[in-house]
Amino acid sequence: MVKFENNDFGDVLLNRHSVRHFDEGVKIPRSELREIIQETITAPSACNLQAWQFVIVDTEEGKKKLHEFYLPFNNPQIDTSSAVIQIFGNTLAFKKYRALWDQMYAEKRISKEELDKVYNTFLPLYEHADKTMLTADAMVDSSLAAMQLMLIARAHGYETNAMAGYDAKKAASVMGLDPEQYVPVMGIALGKPDKNVEELKSVRYPVDEVLKFE
Repeated sequence: MVKFENNDFGDVLLNRHSVRHFDEGVKIPRSELREIIQETITAPSACNLQAWQFVIVDTEEGKKKLHEFYLPFNNPQIDTSSAVIQIFGNTLAFKKYRALWDQMYAEKRISKEELDKVYNTFLPLYEHADKTMLTADAMVDSSLAAMQLMLIARAHGYETNAMAGYDAKKAASVMGLDPEQYVPVMGIALGKPDKNVEELKSVRYPVDEVLKFE
């Protein structure tokens, strides 16, 4: 069982807030960043497609690349964070789909009937889908993973900031990915907050303004 620094789920969930200024003296080990991603990819995805890709930026050289496509208002969190995790949706994730399910069958985790069902329903759906559907699915999958990542980071004792505000046409190529396959979803800056900076805490709309029963 994973032992988190913060096992109080109520605190992890309800006291999460965006941080724009991090403690520049804090460095998160790559082994821990890898653990965070390992825990993140337990997130749900459509048909278990797992249409996500993560690029961890934790060097000055990498952050210079982020500056090539992010707008300047994201500079504080990019420059002061321990790392920025750039999340991309993988629109061609279905090409690995057969191997994934073959492995599950080989490990006797599913029956031959269940395997055939996947091949005759889910797989053709993606193999014949247009780019719009593949992009939409990848964006949803990656967004679910992004929210999970932010909560997991808090459980590890860190805070985060989810960032948009970038040139989506440049993001993949600057980070060394094929822009025809990978669509940028968001960046997540993480680290320890700078205790000398008081962050603005956002206010939520009343629940009745965003809730409707039928």
